[in-house]
Amino acid sequence: MSAKSQESQMITSESSKRLVDFLESMDLHKKDFAEMIGVTLSYVYSLIDNTIPFSTRTTTLERIALVMGISPDEFPEYKASEEPKLIDEGLQFLKEKQKKLGLSNLQLIKKFPRQKRVEIVDLWRGAEPLPLDWNYLSTIAVALNISSKEIYPYWQSRMQQYLLLGGIDIMSNNLLINAMFNGARSYLKI
Repeated sequence: MSAKSQESQMITSESSKRLVDFLESMDLHKKDFAEMIGVTLSYVYSLIDNTIPFSTRTTTLERIALVMGISPDEFPEYKASEEPKLIDEGLQFLKEKQKKLGLSNLQLIKKFPRQKRVEIVDLWRGAEPLPLDWNYLSTIAVALNISSKEIYPYWQSRMQQYLLLGGIDIMSNNLLINAMFNGARSYLKI
């Protein structure tokens, strides 16, 4: 076996072993893990199979790392994406609340229905902005013991960004925008 193929096998074994150790230590079923990272169960089996090279897909590695609570850079196969990550004040607020509660990423993800878990993973890894859908955002807030009053300013800011990007002149439509947000606060009893 050539030195290069031995090195490749060692990296593969290291990443696969790390994933297997994580799944076992967290008593996390492979099917649940597959749903969290948006892949099939057979793909998870290929990730833990030492005879198959570990994934080099940026998105997959970022999702795996997020669920594991580590930096994707800890995987030798990871090549950082050149696409910028979203930095969202609302998301930072949510992450701070998570930290104060002492919740791991895995514990947080498990609080959501299976079909929503990969969305939470993508939101947490900075691939998606704070949700515009109030019901979805308030579900996240409830999971983190955050009141509507606390999360509302971040939602309003995100909605203003959305309106600006959609071509609405916030200044010339100030009265309309204010009326809309006053109505939203009244409806939400904030």
